[in-house]
Amino acid sequence: MDVRQQRVEFVVAASRKEKSFSRLCEEFEISRPTGYLWRKRYGSAGLEGIAEQSRRPHKSPSKTAESVEQQVVALWRRYPDWGARKLAVRLVEQAGPQLPASTVHRILRRHKLVEQREQRSGECKRFERTHPNELWQMDFKGPRGWNQQVGPLSILDDHSRYLIGLQALGSTQAEPVREQLEQVFQRCGVPEGMLMDHGIPWWGPRSALGLTALSVWLMRQGIHLHWSGVRHPQTQGKVERFHGTLLRALSKRRLDQQRTQQWLDEYRWEYNHVRPHEALGMRTPAKLWTPSERKYDPNPASWEYPPGAVLRKVDADGKLQVDGQQWHFSRALSREWVQIVSLEQRVLVYYCNSVIRELDLNANKSVLVKRWIR
Repeated sequence: MDVRQQRVEFVVAASRKEKSFSRLCEEFEISRPTGYLWRKRYGSAGLEGIAEQSRRPHKSPSKTAESVEQQVVALWRRYPDWGARKLAVRLVEQAGPQLPASTVHRILRRHKLVEQREQRSGECKRFERTHPNELWQMDFKGPRGWNQQVGPLSILDDHSRYLIGLQALGSTQAEPVREQLEQVFQRCGVPEGMLMDHGIPWWGPRSALGLTALSVWLMRQGIHLHWSGVRHPQTQGKVERFHGTLLRALSKRRLDQQRTQQWLDEYRWEYNHVRPHEALGMRTPAKLWTPSERKYDPNPASWEYPPGAVLRKVDADGKLQVDGQQWHFSRALSREWVQIVSLEQRVLVYYCNSVIRELDLNANKSVLVKRWIR
């Protein structure tokens, strides 16, 4: 379970007091002090309180002295084209203090002497799901190197890199995307989760929650939806990497404009069954992928919330009444049932198996959970 989701489930279970606090901490594999801390933080600040806190110390007794910082700044003004490593060596040669290059770099950043374009971000932490169909990544390829305004829709399995779908739709309209997903679900089964960016048609910039008819339809299938960071394509690194591979293939091979989809189908088969993948130990994706055992239901029944759950129905305008107060959610949830979990003066709102919003009844404000559970 994701650690942030774990904290939400823990404070919900702790508020119900159905089990002893010690036993609850054992089940969640945390210490009692940690459990008390989570409960205290949630009581004072809600979901924002149990989000990951900054580990920066309140006091820094070993902070670099101001006189030393001025030495570094003066040295940089003498050699403005030098990097931190060279400046650190030169500082010692001039009988100055011996500083790590990282400290010199931080001093330059504090004094805004290093431009943003010169800063190098750390290496992205790689992740990979344990089993096939735990997570699918979905995105449209950009128009570069393509013969339409938008590139094909790509659906990739996170674990095996198996290319589930590759379809030239020609637009980002919701209905063609849904039709393509239905075909994919019927052929390959339904995944546990899907990862997308903040783009149309699965994300609505004008919606209070970002939900669209397509994303609600996916949630009704029991699919956990995950969103990449804003302007952070690294989150969808595998499908972005595939788009780079596809672009090189398009530049090296002749694409017949009259048989675009046939070319994509042949390339998808080659990518899955013929082309060895370095990240897979030179195996092909087809050797690691198997269809999902979760079958697609074109007409899913109403979501079964836990027995005894408190349910509310969103009205036709996408609004919800809770304790006499009206909250605007999303028209995509019009006439849908949601579950509310009351925790003192706060309310967690679930749609299907996802918590989508937290309401603070005292402060009359709400938190969009998508900004916290990323």
